Formats: sequence, C-alpha cells, structure tokens
Amino acid sequence: MSSTLFDKVWDAHVVRKIEDGPDVFLIDRHFIHEVTSPVAFVGLESRGLGVMFPERTFATADHNTPTINQHLPVKDPLSANQLNALEKNSAKYGISHWGLGNPKNGIVHVVGPENGITLPGMTIVCGDSHTSTHGAFGCIAFGIGTSEVEMVLSSQCIMQPKPKKMRITINGSLGKGVLPKDVPLYILSQISASGATGYFIEFAGEVFEKMSMEGRMTVCNLSIEMGARGGMIAPDETTFNYLKGKDLAPKGEAWDKALAYWKTLKTDADATFDYELTYNAADIEPQITYGTNPGLGTGISKHIPMAADVQDGAASYKKSLEYMGFHEDESILGKKIDYVFLGSCTNGRIEDFRAFASIVKGRKKADNITAWLVPGSHVVESQIKEEGILDILNEAGFELRQPGCSACLAMNDDKVPAGKYAVSTSNRNFEGRQGPNSRTLLASPYVAAAAAVTGVVTDPRELLEEA
Repeated sequence: MSSTLFDKVWDAHVVRKIEDGPDVFLIDRHFIHEVTSPVAFVGLESRGLGVMFPERTFATADHNTPTINQHLPVKDPLSANQLNALEKNSAKYGISHWGLGNPKNGIVHVVGPENGITLPGMTIVCGDSHTSTHGAFGCIAFGIGTSEVEMVLSSQCIMQPKPKKMRITINGSLGKGVLPKDVPLYILSQISASGATGYFIEFAGEVFEKMSMEGRMTVCNLSIEMGARGGMIAPDETTFNYLKGKDLAPKGEAWDKALAYWKTLKTDADATFDYELTYNAADIEPQITYGTNPGLGTGISKHIPMAADVQDGAASYKKSLEYMGFHEDESILGKKIDYVFLGSCTNGRIEDFRAFASIVKGRKKADNITAWLVPGSHVVESQIKEEGILDILNEAGFELRQPGCSACLAMNDDKVPAGKYAVSTSNRNFEGRQGPNSRTLLASPYVAAAAAVTGVVTDPRELLEEA
C-alpha cells in the first residue's frame, strides 16, 4: 500500500491504537527548556515517578535568558528560579543540560539540529509550539503542553490523534531578494493563519528541494502559524550532507545503516493526501506582515488589502489595523521603523546573519533604529566572528548580542516599547508579543536589514541592486 512520508514515520511509532481514540505514540527525542518543564517535574515528584529514558531528553536554557552579560547572575527572580530549576531537575534525573555559559547552549530548535540530535524519521516533541522546525529533517515534530511534557518524561510516549495530511507544492525558482522566510509568509497570506488547522503539512516541489537545511527549518518553523500540527520535508542529499559529522549523528557502520533507512523516507508516487495546494515560485516577492497574526501579510511592493479581500472577519481585521496604526489600501513601503530584530528559532542561524550582513555591508545603521542581532546559539555566534560578519556589523554600527530567544517573545529584557514598530525575523506578530502594545512586522533577514539601514520599510531588492 502506498504511503506518504508522514504515514511512514507516524505508523512506525504507534505503540497502541485506541479504538475511536488517540494513538499511543513513541517519542524519540524530547527537548525541554526552563519555562515549560518545572511544573512537569513537580508532577513527577508528586506521583513518585522518574524519567524513563533520560538519554532521550535534552535540556537547554533559552526563553527568558538575558542576551547581554550572561556571565552575571540573572536579575529577574522568576527567570532565575526557572533556570535554577532546569539545572537541578536535569542533574537529578541524569538529563543532558546546556545552561548559560555552556558552549552548546542556544535556542532549543537551533541547537538540536546543529548537534545532530535531530535525525530523519524521528518523532520529536518539546513544550514549545515551534518544535515543528525539526520537521525539516523528515521528522514528525510538534509542540506539547506541560502535562504532556510530564507524560513523555515518565513514559516516553504521548497520546495523539493522527492528523489529516496536506501537501503544499511550490515549483520554479525564487526571485531576487526572496529568502526562505518569504515562502511560508506567502503561503500564510494565501491560506490565513488557520488554513491548515487539523493537518500535518508536507512541503514539496522544486523550491524546497533547492533550499538549504537552514531554509527548510525556517519553513517548517512557520507551519504551526498556518494552524497545522506541524510540517515536514523529505530528507535528501542536502539533509544527509548537513548531518554527516555532527557530534551526535551516527558514525561508521551506524551511519550507513541509518542512511539506508533515511533514503526510504519519501512519499510514494501514488500516495494520496487529504488536501493539496500548489503555488508558483515566480509569484512570491519579499513579504511583510501588516496585522496582528502571521497570516496578515503581503508582498512588500503591494498595498494593505481591503477588509473585503481578507479571510479574517471585517471587524477583527479593522481592529488589527487599528492596533497597528495602519489603514486599508495603504502602502507599507516608507513606514518609519523603530526596532529591528534579527534572531529567534526562525531566523537565528548563520545563513540569516550572512543575508543580513550582505545588505548592511558598506552602509550604516539608521539613527532612528535600535537593533537587536541575536544569534541562535554559541555555535552561530562563533561562526559570525570567524567569517568576518561581526566586523561588517560593527563597521555598520550594529552590535551582536548573546544567544537566546530574545525579543521573539519578550520574556527577558528585550522588549519593544509600547507603540513602537519593529521589523522582526521571528514568527509571531500577536498584540504585545514583543512587548506590551508593541507593533510587529514579520519579515525576512533581507527586509530587516533594509529597514535597519534606511530607518523605514524598504524593498531589499533596491539595495541588492545598488550593491
């Protein structure tokens, strides 16, 4: 019987099927951080339970860590308590822990792949919605709640109903100035932030086949913003080349055996999906959001749509524009920006910093811009320095911060002030996401860099032409 990639991975991990209920589902890798794990460990202790397979769980501090002076004690008492709890719980149960100061520390969805913890065909969960990032490797990866974190710690299983299957195919070649981030933002603008609810997405076609692993991670990261349970891309030579030699990837004969299995992880030619969508790469230009969910976005050269032309209800749409201080049929180009954020599990990898630097090289940061450039890990931070990117950034008037989630969700001191506008390479633009009453425009590293040197929303293709 023909199967999709999703079916092959899902069915291989079902421990038990419950009639008219969810599947009992085995988890290969479990990532934890300081925010959603402490209560789960309290639950374990209250029931007298331990961690069944501590070697399958990996802990890193990222969400509310400071991005400057990480060598000093954390000032915020809640953050300090959470970080301390993660360290203590990890030590108690024998879980690998990469805390502040550890050279492997960084954002959970950055350090997993770069260390070879994330491998094709795996099931991966974390108490974080953007766990979908790992689907770029042909994994079934999704976020879970605190009670489910406790369930996985104690049993290495979770109970899940099997989602429906969607395939989104994009063929052709992306145009100048269009980065991987623009692809899911474009899809979101077409289907809305709820268009994939109830589905698990497979991204297919020439656009994704040509993408680097870092680009694929960006795409799968944003699948959750489409309402999907997660997204995945079939592993191929790009995947295998990325993983070979990673610290925790298989070696020698184990690599050969794993590779033989990984090459079977693709959708059979005659397999069917519950829903299919197809787009043309030529229709995608640099994107930017203008509203208060990731589906409210458009091509950067276009005007903000009229209420009648968007899938959100007219009342909520107009409320969204009112919050943002925008109007229907208004151009976004030229809008004054106050903050630029480069980073997060969406765009905090080395390729994102290379793209940003390619725009700012030979230019200067605009005087009205406060820029937070935050690498996703210490490995990325080291690459930035080794490749000379830090020199380019410093010469342009930018400073590099230390790894962490930073202004993506503003759980630390990196908060955009009320009423201020931020072009952000992160994943969510909800009201107050980057600080109370802050206003977020999601975009690619190119668009963020263009705003950083001009002070306004600027089409990056204009600056790429000048370079």
